[in-house]
Amino acid sequence: MARTAQTQRAYRGPGLWSRGFRPFFLAAGVWAGLAIAIWPAVFLGELSLPTAFAPVEWHVHEMLFGYGAAVVAGFLLTAIPNWTGRLPVAGRALMLLAGLWCAGRVAVLVSGLVGWGVALAVDGAFLLAFALLAGREVIAGRNWRNAKVVAVVLALAGANMAFHLEAQATGAAATATRAGIGLLVFLILLVGGRVVPSFTHNWLAKQGIAQRPVPFGRADGVVMMLSALALLGWIITPENPLTGGLLLAAGLSNLWRLTRWQGLRTMSDPLVLVLHAGFALAALGFLATGGHALAPHHLPSAFGLHVWAIGAIGGMTLAIMTRATLGHTGQALRASPLTVALYICVLVSLLLRAGAIFSSSYFVMLLGLSAVFWVIAFLLFLASYGPLLCRR
Repeated sequence: MARTAQTQRAYRGPGLWSRGFRPFFLAAGVWAGLAIAIWPAVFLGELSLPTAFAPVEWHVHEMLFGYGAAVVAGFLLTAIPNWTGRLPVAGRALMLLAGLWCAGRVAVLVSGLVGWGVALAVDGAFLLAFALLAGREVIAGRNWRNAKVVAVVLALAGANMAFHLEAQATGAAATATRAGIGLLVFLILLVGGRVVPSFTHNWLAKQGIAQRPVPFGRADGVVMMLSALALLGWIITPENPLTGGLLLAAGLSNLWRLTRWQGLRTMSDPLVLVLHAGFALAALGFLATGGHALAPHHLPSAFGLHVWAIGAIGGMTLAIMTRATLGHTGQALRASPLTVALYICVLVSLLLRAGAIFSSSYFVMLLGLSAVFWVIAFLLFLASYGPLLCRR
């Protein structure tokens, strides 16, 4: 740990390349806003992209394996040195890794020109390289407790490559889409299951409140195994009654975990409260997808997908990015009005997108408004946190 801290103090290059969260959180914010800003026009056929993917496949891929992968990389590149005490990736090595991510975005965008095979090779290189790097650090640091996180990232790299292959073979990538969402949701349960109670514990102690979150125990481990089994069933057979039962059980079990973390006592601190909200939406996504599996003609699959994609993944990633940026740039852990506004915008985006699913008459209008609020959220993120990410 001392070596890591000494290296950070000794670094004299541009601030952007001093720590992994800086370029990847910035890139994630830019890409999340830009990709969704053009999405309604792409969806409606008013804008044509030179990609080999169908419009919906491009949208899904870039949100999961573009935006989502960037946030995962930024978080883990910052967390792993703290877990292992080893030196952080910085300088040229970090530039190369970020360059691989950018090359993937370009390759997917122009895959209709360069060919899907080239796009697969270029895009697949980033997550594979990152998974191998993370695995090397965990092994070298003998930090076996976090090997499971690296395994999920390696599985995410496999899901990304499977997405390309499935889309090329069938024109769609439904199974790989579920795999990507499932793996990101599992990471939320795995990492969120640590940081939500940990940050809540610290905040409650600072406020002098006696109650504390219940620490991770055997019951939590059982819920994690149940959640993994439910997600695996959903990936393979999303409309199977057994899958539906597992999803409902996992959703209720994770809500039960959340009730033990004293979230209602953090109402006065949005930075902590939003973590609880993101975890709650992950649990609610299980209930929504479970409801679809049991009654596919009454509850659309798109509802559960967007509860997970916009609410859980979008909400939790923004919660992590805002808090980590403040903490690692020496700022006070306090949510500004703009930060609270961007959290609210993501929630409004989810509600509008859900409304579009259930209202065919106003689908286009609600889809557009949902995109507008999502883009506003990330513009607020870039305005508030972009300068912090770039400067030393």
